[in-house]
Amino acid sequence: MGASLEEKASIVGRVGILMLSCGTGAWRVREGMNTIARNLGITCSADIGLISIEYTCFSNNLSYTQVLSLPKTGVNTDKLDQMERFVKEFGNDCSSLTIRQIHNKLDTVQRKAVIYSTFSAAFGAALACSAFVFLLGGGLVEMICSFIGAGIGNLTRRKMIDHQITTLVCTASGVAVACLSYLFIFKLLELSFAISSQHEVGYIGAMLFVVPGFPFITSMLDLSKSDMRSGLERLSYALMITIVATLVGWLVALLVDFKPGNFLPLGLSVLTLMLLRIPASFCGVYGFSMMFNSPWKMAVLSGCIGAVANTLRLELVDLTNIPAAAAAFFGSLVAGILASFINRKTGYPRISLTVPSIVIMVPGLYIYRAVYYIGLDSINAGMLWLTKAALIIMFLPMGLFVARFLMDKKRRYSDL
Repeated sequence: MGASLEEKASIVGRVGILMLSCGTGAWRVREGMNTIARNLGITCSADIGLISIEYTCFSNNLSYTQVLSLPKTGVNTDKLDQMERFVKEFGNDCSSLTIRQIHNKLDTVQRKAVIYSTFSAAFGAALACSAFVFLLGGGLVEMICSFIGAGIGNLTRRKMIDHQITTLVCTASGVAVACLSYLFIFKLLELSFAISSQHEVGYIGAMLFVVPGFPFITSMLDLSKSDMRSGLERLSYALMITIVATLVGWLVALLVDFKPGNFLPLGLSVLTLMLLRIPASFCGVYGFSMMFNSPWKMAVLSGCIGAVANTLRLELVDLTNIPAAAAAFFGSLVAGILASFINRKTGYPRISLTVPSIVIMVPGLYIYRAVYYIGLDSINAGMLWLTKAALIIMFLPMGLFVARFLMDKKRRYSDL
C-alpha cells in the first residue's frame, strides 16, 4: 500500500476511536491499533483515556501525531463485535484496498443503527431489574413494581440521551423517575389488594439499571495491565455515576419515607429457589445485554453464562461459609472461562459476553444502603455496607482477569 504516513495513521486512529466509542478497555483498543499499524507497515504508540486517544505513528525517520476525542462514553457491543472482526481480518480483506476504500468500510460500521429502539431498551432495563430484585430476595410485588419503575426510568433516561442532555442529568432524572414510578405502582397495589407495606423495600431494584458495569469492570482490567490513565478515568466515571444515582435515590426515599430493609421471606425450598434463580439470572443478563445493544444470539449466550455463573455465586453464599466477595470471584471466574470457550467458537468479543453476565453481580443494593446510612449519620452501618460492596466490586474483575490469564496467551505478558 503506497499511502503516506498521515493516511495510514488516519486509519489507525479511526479504528482506535471507533473501538473506544464501543466501551471496551484501553488494552483492547491499543491491541487493535497496533494490529492495524503492523499490517500497514508502521509503528504506533498510543495513550488512551476514557474518551480520548493521543497517538503517534512512526515510519522510517518520520512521525505523525494526532489527538482524537469522543463527546461522551457509551457501550455498543454489536459495533464492538464488528470492529474486532474488522481488525482480525484486516490483513486479508484490506491489503489490496486504497485508504479511501478502507474508510468507506469503517463508515459502514460507524453509521450502523442500534439494534434496539428506545422502547426496546426500556423493556430490557425493566426485565433486568425485575430479575435483579428477585435475585436479591424480592417477590412478585417487588418484581412488578421494579419492572414498571425501571422501564419508565430508563425510557426517560434514553429520551434525554437522545436529546444530548449531559450524563449526570440523564442519570439523576432516570433514577428519580424510576423510584417515583415504583412508589406509584406500589401505592396502587397497596390500595387495591391491601399488600404489606414492607414491599416498599424493593424500590432499590427499580434504579439498578444505571449500574455502570462496563466502566467498573474495564477500569479494573485496565489497571491490571498497568494502564493507569484509562483505568483511573474509567473508575472515576463509574464512581461518579454510582454516587449521583445513589444520592438521588436517597433523596427520593427521604421525600416519600421509603427505607431500605429486608425483603419478606419467599418461603421457597432450597431446590426451588435454585431452579428459579437460573431463569432469573438469564433474564437479568439478557436485559442488560439489550441495554448494551447486543444482538440476540450474543445476548442469549451471555444469558446462559450468567445463569450458570450467578446461580453458582448465590448458591455458594447460601450453602457454604464462603464470603460474598469470594463467591463473586468464583462466579466471575466461571463466567470468564465460559466466555473464552464461546469466543473460540463464535468470535464474539469476550468482554461483550462477560460484562453483561457479571453486571448482575455488582452489589448495587450494598452501595445504596451504604449511602443511605451515611446520609443519616449512621457511619458504622454505612461503612460496613460500603466495605462489603468494595470487596465484591474488586473481586469481580479479578475473576475475569484470572480467567483471561488462564485462557488467553496474549494476556499473560506485559507486551503486545
